[in-house]
Amino acid sequence: MDFYELTTDVLEVGSVARRVVPPECGATVTLDGYARRFTKKDGKVIETEYLVYEAYEEMALKEMWKLVEKAKTDFAISNVGIVHRIGRLEIGETSVVISVAAAHRRDAFAACEWLIKELKRTVPIWKKEVYADGEAWSEGEAAA
Repeated sequence: MDFYELTTDVLEVGSVARRVVPPECGATVTLDGYARRFTKKDGKVIETEYLVYEAYEEMALKEMWKLVEKAKTDFAISNVGIVHRIGRLEIGETSVVISVAAAHRRDAFAACEWLIKELKRTVPIWKKEVYADGEAWSEGEAAA
């Protein structure tokens, strides 16, 4: 079963991953994206205190669905689950879980990597990094 969600709840990676496992698949690849303490900006390493994620929720969910559909068209995969957390996240807390089930691991790995890149590039979810001496909104990744 495919799913895509936004939540303010703490994410349990294993719970999300197990939701995409059908009996015909032999592999599930899961990405656990979490808040890291140090970020490199303009050649300097900056210490992050916490993150805040905001989203244009209606549009984000539509775009997430498009990604699920495209991944299933372009890769030999069975199921996709994407859950992104919004709100304040402490260092080490999970911000996004993407889980992909496929008959073979190669397809699951390729789809999972494509999904995170496209999610950051196209889905209207914004990340604010808060530092001891300020804050900055982080831009998404450019297309690879």
